[in-house]
Amino acid sequence: MPDVVADGLRVLFCGINPGLMTAATGHHFARPGNRFWPVLHLSGFTPRLMKPSEQGELPSYGLGITNVVARATARADELSAEEYREGGRLLSLKVARLRPRWLAVVGVTAYRAAFDDRKARVGPQMRRIGDTRLWVLPNPSGLNAHWTAQTMAEEFARLRVAAEG
Repeated sequence: MPDVVADGLRVLFCGINPGLMTAATGHHFARPGNRFWPVLHLSGFTPRLMKPSEQGELPSYGLGITNVVARATARADELSAEEYREGGRLLSLKVARLRPRWLAVVGVTAYRAAFDDRKARVGPQMRRIGDTRLWVLPNPSGLNAHWTAQTMAEEFARLRVAAEG
């Protein structure tokens, strides 16, 4: 699954790993029930609701997408602890090279596993990768019933405001 990246982005969003629909289409967050694209718009990151097939436009807004783990699965719980750890290591190298202002990991469980931080919560983190600050966002998967699109958009908007400052 190719990343959507450029040097010096405002925010590099980081999914857990590609789902099967994403892997099949080549578009991040492609599953119809995934709320990433609607939440990205509701939070003010994009001026309109974008389709996954329009992901190539994200760098023009200072945004990009990557994943913690490259392997596609039906569900994130199919990934091993070792895959998360190795994914976190490779992600750190990628972030050091690309130098986005913020890395936003969508999924607190993935962040905890990738960066060995069992106490992490949604929101800004103390950890940095070089000059890049980290933020944990709720997982936009339709399986995450703890967050509505509106409450997710509010958290994404908190990051947007921080990234603009």
